[in-house]
Amino acid sequence: MFNVIARAADNKLAWLVLFLSSSLLLIIALYFQHVMDLQPCIKCIYQRTAVIGILFSAALPVFHNVLLTRCIAFLGWGLAAIWGGLIAHEHVDILYAANPFFVMCDIIPNFPSFMPLHEWLPAVFAAPGDCSENSWQFLGYGMAEWMRVIFAMYASVWLVVLSCRLAICRTI
Repeated sequence: MFNVIARAADNKLAWLVLFLSSSLLLIIALYFQHVMDLQPCIKCIYQRTAVIGILFSAALPVFHNVLLTRCIAFLGWGLAAIWGGLIAHEHVDILYAANPFFVMCDIIPNFPSFMPLHEWLPAVFAAPGDCSENSWQFLGYGMAEWMRVIFAMYASVWLVVLSCRLAICRTI
C-alpha cells in the first residue's frame, strides 16, 4: 500500500488531478469575485496566491514529468498548502475574534517589490474587500472556514505521500 501511494507522485495523472482541483478552486474564486460580486480581502488574496502556487507546482510534472520537476513540484505543493492553511486559519481567527476592533487586516497586498501582482493583475490580486466580511455560507461554514478545510486536505495528502515515500526510501 505504501508503495502505491509513494509511486503516485511519479504518475502524471496524479499531478493532473492536483492541477485540475486547484484550477477549479481558482475559477470558483474568480466567479465569486466577478459574478457574485463578493470582493476578496487581503487574506483571501493570499489564499488565492497559495492555490495558484499549488496550481503552478502541479503544472510542472504535468507538462514535463522528470525527477527534478517532481521534486520542485512536491516542495511547492507542500509549502503552498501549509502556507495557505495558516493564512486561512488567521482569517477564521479574524472573523471570530472576541474583540474585532483590535483585529486588523492590511488593505494593500504585501507582495515583493519585484513582483507587485496586485498592480499587474488587479482583477485577480487586488483586495478591495474587508477581512471581517463573512456573508457567503455553505453548510454553516463561511469561505475562510472552507478554505481552511481545503488547505488541510491538500496538506494531509501531501503529508501522506511524503510519509509513504520516506518509508519506501528507508526500506531500500
